[in-house]
Amino acid sequence: MSSQEKTKVVLLACGSFNPITNMHLRMFELARDHLEDTGRYRVVKGIISPVGDSYKKKGLIEASHRLEMARLATLNSDWITVDDWESQQLEWVETAKVVRHHAELISSENNNDDVDTVKCGKRRKLEQNTIICQSSSYINTKEDPPRLNLLCGADVLESFGVPNLWKPEDIEEIVGRYGVACITRCGSDPEKFINQSDVLYKHRKNIHMVREWVTNEISATHVRRALRRGQSVRYLLPDPVARYIQEHSLYSVESEQKNDNAILAPFQRYTSAN
Repeated sequence: MSSQEKTKVVLLACGSFNPITNMHLRMFELARDHLEDTGRYRVVKGIISPVGDSYKKKGLIEASHRLEMARLATLNSDWITVDDWESQQLEWVETAKVVRHHAELISSENNNDDVDTVKCGKRRKLEQNTIICQSSSYINTKEDPPRLNLLCGADVLESFGVPNLWKPEDIEEIVGRYGVACITRCGSDPEKFINQSDVLYKHRKNIHMVREWVTNEISATHVRRALRRGQSVRYLLPDPVARYIQEHSLYSVESEQKNDNAILAPFQRYTSAN
């Protein structure tokens, strides 16, 4: 299959990134390798979208810091970018809306790319409304927009079963309309959860299970704990991120208590709706 025939894919990762770790970045590389190894896909872009402060997760520091750390972490990447749309919203935005937002942007960008200005000597219109150039030129054929996949860990996939954490129609939209690239972790069994969920089983062909053969158990929770205790986090985070944390004195005992008594935004919204 030629490069032009392969389906282009954009990977979107939503989450706290509190802070962003090397594992977050590895997820993009693992998913890209897996998809491209099938011979059917070409990953063209990765997007990191940190959640906004109104998510109210315990220990979640300000979005401005999390955005800057994500930008520092991706400075040397030629395909992973950071987007601030989600984090700048005044209220918490459901993941399905974030995915939809980026899918619409991708479609719009693709349409703009298809409008090429071609200099021609003289043009004539055929009966089939096809425009050709009498001078030497080329015809640009319209390509389908890249397919957007939500990139996540197995814990996110399994969280679809937590009552009042996700709207059923949002799960249907994310998995059915867009698709998911799921990175498995040691001890997780996402295949079992897919089999137990009617919605996930229905759209199982849209779920790409990415095996992480080189075990990496880095988590932001463990990193924050080490930082609170004054322990080294070198090689767990990109060096610029570690320096930024030190320079701004982030992740203390006090910061871990932020939102301690708050109700997580989805629980507050969906529980009250019921």
